[in-house]
Amino acid sequence: MTNHIKASLQKSAWTFINMLPIIVGMLLLTSLVVTLFPEQITAGLFGNGDILDSLVAASIGSIAAAHPLASYLLGGELLAGGVGLIAVTALLVTWVTVGIVQLPAEALMLGTRFAVYRNLISFIAAIAISFLTVYTLQLLGFS
Repeated sequence: MTNHIKASLQKSAWTFINMLPIIVGMLLLTSLVVTLFPEQITAGLFGNGDILDSLVAASIGSIAAAHPLASYLLGGELLAGGVGLIAVTALLVTWVTVGIVQLPAEALMLGTRFAVYRNLISFIAAIAISFLTVYTLQLLGFS
């Protein structure tokens, strides 16, 4: 039994070593995106209508990869800055469900086709969810 455990640990270590460059790349790209994000907001990225704003926000949320708590803080700041609720909702949902930065690692672990389809479906669903959420809140009188 000890040989099986040793072989499993060895295989796990090699898998981790092989994935290390991808993990480091994801961390570096994430840091770059998070650093550049505030400058893009001040450049007038939003305010072009609900559909275009939701597409822009969903695209940014798809690329950003950080703790979900950070997205809620950013969402609050965007709302305070005058960005529409549909765009902020699209950003929050894609931030949590879509992971373009993590796509190489996800493709390696789960397969390229699955990873691409999951991200594409999550992106489209996030935009639909953002509109449905805001319209539901308006219907119920909360917005």
